Amino acid sequence: MENQPKLNSNKEVIAFLAEHFPLCFTAEGEVRPLKIGIFQDLVERVQGEDNISKTQLRSALRLYTSSWRYLYGIKLGAQRVDLDGNPCGKLETQHVEHARKQLEEAKARVQLQRAAQQAKKRENGEAVAPRRPAAAKRPAKSDAVAPRKPRPKQERPASAPRQTAPVVKTVPVTDISTLQIGQAIKVKVGKNPMDATVMEIAKEGVRVQLSSGMALIVRAEHLQF
Repeated sequence: MENQPKLNSNKEVIAFLAEHFPLCFTAEGEVRPLKIGIFQDLVERVQGEDNISKTQLRSALRLYTSSWRYLYGIKLGAQRVDLDGNPCGKLETQHVEHARKQLEEAKARVQLQRAAQQAKKRENGEAVAPRRPAAAKRPAKSDAVAPRKPRPKQERPASAPRQTAPVVKTVPVTDISTLQIGQAIKVKVGKNPMDATVMEIAKEGVRVQLSSGMALIVRAEHLQF
């Protein structure tokens, strides 16, 4: 077998898989659910290839199955396929629910990132204030127009001093074990924390639900009381 150039990225590995197993993998468009344990099948089928390693295969497969395209394809009634496109059983309900949960969390993370970017832009003064409409020019004075008599000045009542809203101090969360399910919490995004509710406490972080309805897992350093 001729030596082939090394595959250096997950994108190149996925393109390689789509070329060699087109009935199973695809580089674009709708994605089919993969057979459980397909990694071992891949290792056996590409063991003669010198340009790809097990580590690269595992990394590319993880990226492929966590992509939005793949998660959208995980739905009730869909069939899993092997490397040759043969059906390997329908998806189970728990797998469909897990994929839906992953997709919601991925979308929520993107929304948080966008909100953080917008908040950063506002902090840096990048937002441009809308221009005020230009005042209409006054017509030139004419000798034919009689001058108006000056109106007597009226004293304006003293305006009441403005009341500033009280500043609500937040306290960072240092120990997630002190949190409780259903507890109101804030997720730190720039200078504008977002209201959320604690849904689940896990080792990898705290699963919260934003006021918009989206759920995501957040680490302790991004949470405030």
